[in-house]
Amino acid sequence: MGRASPLLVICLVLGSSFATYNLVTMIIHYGSSDSVDIEDGGLFFDPIIEMPEHVKNRKTSKAPFHVALTATDAIYNKWQCRIMYYWYKKQRSIPGSEMGGFTRILHSGQADNLMDEIPTVVVDPLPEGLDQGYIVLNRPWAFVQWLGKAKIEEEKYYPEENGPVTNIDPIGNSPVIIRKDLISKIAPTWMNISLKMKGDPETDKAFGWVLEMYGYAIASALHGVKHILRKDFMLQPPWDTETYNKFIIHYTYGCDYNLKGELTYGKIGEWRFDKRSHLRGPPPKNLPLPPPGVPESVVNSRVRTQLSPSPVRH
Repeated sequence: MGRASPLLVICLVLGSSFATYNLVTMIIHYGSSDSVDIEDGGLFFDPIIEMPEHVKNRKTSKAPFHVALTATDAIYNKWQCRIMYYWYKKQRSIPGSEMGGFTRILHSGQADNLMDEIPTVVVDPLPEGLDQGYIVLNRPWAFVQWLGKAKIEEEKYYPEENGPVTNIDPIGNSPVIIRKDLISKIAPTWMNISLKMKGDPETDKAFGWVLEMYGYAIASALHGVKHILRKDFMLQPPWDTETYNKFIIHYTYGCDYNLKGELTYGKIGEWRFDKRSHLRGPPPKNLPLPPPGVPESVVNSRVRTQLSPSPVRH
């Protein structure tokens, strides 16, 4: 039997340590913490990792954050960026909103036809062959380039794709709100660790598509960056069914139902909504709504896609 590579062993030990410590912390927290009720858009209860007092007690001062996401020029990516930017503008227009600027970091190396519609910065992809077919390795490299030349007025910014993690937390709900100086420290380490993990066959096989996310987790831990993990921040249909007191819908899973409103996950349903069914173009406007009995989270996800802007011509 072959020996596991040292890099894989280190990654697995770090991951198990994060999870074990977080479990103990969660048990202690739920046994001792009181609920919090803060006016003016504050927390209604403590998250899993409790907020510092100076942040928790902020009631009136605004702290705008910058929204940033990485993107390619693929059609599948474009229609999702347009949906996100549409809802960003809706949220920013709400009185009291703390949303600041928005940047799409386009790592295709050249401008595309969304430049005039969505604020975009073009950066270079990794050298050909370096990603080994794992395209999301371009994310940390894109952030390294963008942060080197970005002029961000807000103290914080919001990387849409990356889940928060610390030296005591597991990979958590994404997105994460983080200061520019912290992500500037993390990004080069995140890129280098992700490339090393991808270059090790055993590590690559063990982590698969989420390898780059664990690269971020390890980089954060190495720099001592601590995050606040909030359990109710994001829901994931079809497993999370209710939308009350949730903030973001992550529609990564396919939603398959029969006409009785019963989930048929793993089997294509009589009604389905799966973003991967629309790799060559955005979902059609006449896509039928879910049948009666389908959870509110799935209905909400479909309706919000329906309300978003019309498809862009390519």
